[in-house]
Amino acid sequence: MSKKGKVLVAMSGGVDSSVAAVMLREQGYEVIGITMKTWDYTSSGGKSNKETGCCSLESMNDARQVALKYGFHHFIVDIREEFGDWVIDRFVDEYLGGRTPNPCVLCNTHIKWTALMKRANHLGCDFIATGHYANLREENGRFVISRGKDFNKDQSYALWGVSQENLSRTKFPLGQFHKPEIRKMAEEFGLLNVANKKDSYEICFVPDNDYRRFLKKRVPGLEEKVDGGLFVDKNGKVVGKHRGYPFYTIGQRRGLHLAMGRPVYVTHIDPDTNTITVGDEDDLQSTYCTAKQINMVKYARVPVEEMPVTAAIRYNDDGEPGFLTQTGDDELTMRFPNPRTAITPGQALVCYEGDDVIGGGWLHKVKMDFE
Repeated sequence: MSKKGKVLVAMSGGVDSSVAAVMLREQGYEVIGITMKTWDYTSSGGKSNKETGCCSLESMNDARQVALKYGFHHFIVDIREEFGDWVIDRFVDEYLGGRTPNPCVLCNTHIKWTALMKRANHLGCDFIATGHYANLREENGRFVISRGKDFNKDQSYALWGVSQENLSRTKFPLGQFHKPEIRKMAEEFGLLNVANKKDSYEICFVPDNDYRRFLKKRVPGLEEKVDGGLFVDKNGKVVGKHRGYPFYTIGQRRGLHLAMGRPVYVTHIDPDTNTITVGDEDDLQSTYCTAKQINMVKYARVPVEEMPVTAAIRYNDDGEPGFLTQTGDDELTMRFPNPRTAITPGQALVCYEGDDVIGGGWLHKVKMDFE
């Protein structure tokens, strides 16, 4: 038994998680690798003839090869039922509710950490670890997530929902490294099967990135039910017909097929009436938003009213300065001095103090002025 403890490492078969596992082993931890099968190719119904992503046989074999090379145990666990019941079902429900979901945050918050901790406890592991580019420290009795050193790869946005209990047993070995350093490290570790492997950016259960096709397959009869809804302008005037509200997102400009003599954007989606409002880019501007289902990270509550923060409203958003107020036990309100474009219900609001994650929540209401 290692003096540093036993750690269960989530291994997708990619370079990041592979290096994370070997790095921890080299640091003296007893490592166990685990690859979680969250979906299968046949149920996703993609057009490609080749499986891709973390759940492919190739990825599982790559993870196993790393474990074999460095002499630690590796397990594959089937969590398709756990994953599908929450992540995929909510992914579909969000689009049917006229919102735009972020399944990676959903997975981290409700599935990945829960599934990992369950297996870690079963295997007698002290910690879990992942290949996320983020940092974690303990401060004032709380576990604080902060941005990864490689700003271009930083994944702290996707981790705001992880509970304090789970963070207390989590390690992010890659937080202090840049991606090129990790690839070089993989070569030095002799992990030639993954060292130059391309990063995966698609939703794991939508490998062809065609979420519209996925929705049609997942909800039989959806296309026929919602086809022929109305496009209206901000005054309610009908300007055309669309293919169905779930197939559009706030801020979308391409694919509207409206002859209005100028570019127009989706500004509002009403699932109850299957109506989509379109307008100019200025109509997408908002200065206030609220978030629900919050999780606080650095503080138990926002410490002051109108706290100066940097707030990100979507993944890969650098964030903009503004003022954060906790307006309820489960509500955050954000005010931006400069209007933000296309704040989208269903995405996450994540607030930072410097590089530290204060907390976040699911975007609920968006408005131009405080009401």
